[in-house]
Amino acid sequence: MSANAIAIPGSEAPSVIVRWYVLIVMCLVYALNIAARYVVTTVFEPLRLELHLTDGGAAFLTGIPLAFFYVAFGIPIAWLADRANRRNIVAAALVVWSGFTMLCGLSQTYFPFLLSRIGVGVGEAGGTPPSTSIVSDCFPADRRPMALSVFALGAPLGAWLGADFAGAVAQAYGWRAAFVALGIPGVLLGLLVFLTIREPKRGRLDAAGGEGKPSFVESARFLWRQKAAFHVIMASGVCSLWGWGLAFWTSAFLMRSHGLNVAQAGAITGNVHLVGGIAASVGAAWFMGRPFMVRPRRVLWALAIVIGLSTVPSIIAYWTHTLWVTKLMLWMYIPAIYFFIGPCMALVLNLAPSNMRSIFTAWSVLVGNVLNLMVATVGVGALSDLVAGGHGTDAASLRTALLVLAPTGFWATWHFVAAARTVVEDQKRAIGYATP
Repeated sequence: MSANAIAIPGSEAPSVIVRWYVLIVMCLVYALNIAARYVVTTVFEPLRLELHLTDGGAAFLTGIPLAFFYVAFGIPIAWLADRANRRNIVAAALVVWSGFTMLCGLSQTYFPFLLSRIGVGVGEAGGTPPSTSIVSDCFPADRRPMALSVFALGAPLGAWLGADFAGAVAQAYGWRAAFVALGIPGVLLGLLVFLTIREPKRGRLDAAGGEGKPSFVESARFLWRQKAAFHVIMASGVCSLWGWGLAFWTSAFLMRSHGLNVAQAGAITGNVHLVGGIAASVGAAWFMGRPFMVRPRRVLWALAIVIGLSTVPSIIAYWTHTLWVTKLMLWMYIPAIYFFIGPCMALVLNLAPSNMRSIFTAWSVLVGNVLNLMVATVGVGALSDLVAGGHGTDAASLRTALLVLAPTGFWATWHFVAAARTVVEDQKRAIGYATP
């Protein structure tokens, strides 16, 4: 169904130039969000060694502070974004997390770094929910899977910045310089968002829904009734647990298991994230834009197939002791962690009325960050410490922990299949229409 099919007034629909400019800028915001979050995966080993931390201790420092405060502030900021100017929230959040990213690089000891990571988490909480809500008011429902797949290009771009670019900076100037190099562009982009993006009217491209300003309780009740939304949020979260949890530890794994330095490991993962991630995101955007993919059930089945099949090479990547096999498996499964992002974001947005979209997205991001930055990151580190016993964490202990995490991709696949059962009815309830 197109924008014309639901009789949108011409004054309500943005021009092609405006909608794509907004989409591209929000994609860049998302890229810096990912880069600021995952630069620690690239400099994990030198940071851990300098601060004299175990795997579990370093994982706690780099993951838990950001994730906890991201979760704590994410829902309140999203609730505000469903009522206030979303453009201003995105611009302010970008400046805040970029500033604290630079402070991470200026930190000389454990405690200042901890406080800076908390600041990054607070800032990033105001990024994705209002950004995707703005994009949803620039594209009609049947084009949102495509648009949000373009938005999701920010993930591979950000991962490349946080891996290859940050790895090169860290190798040349030390790990602290990588944080400073990623913080400066964020402050400048925040100013660009504030000066050039206009706040769109909510729900202007929907057939129904989105009246009034629902309370937090009303939004939670509506979400609970949307069974498909619950399963999509869980599927997206478990994909983050699986794919991004593995990605967090991959540079450290390559350095320990295959004797690489920080720049070499960053170059391997950075290229996979950049080239494979962009290919997967562009492929998802193209595929989701095909006429036969306007049916939400087909979107969910495609996601289930891609994630289910990709789980197998994710297991092999950490099981093999041969570097070229590991590289090949990384190229086979890491792109899949980008393929699901855009379509899942679009499904969540289409299962929410326009005045609840930020809060729905915030719940999805909350689940993903808890499972990724808390459960996966800290869980792998703690398990690695446990396996190592009193001998100190090494390549073997980390390999074992990653092999425990890798099969969780099959869990995400089940949620995609479950969501397909009610997605049509739930989408009609939210925005007034859906193609069966």
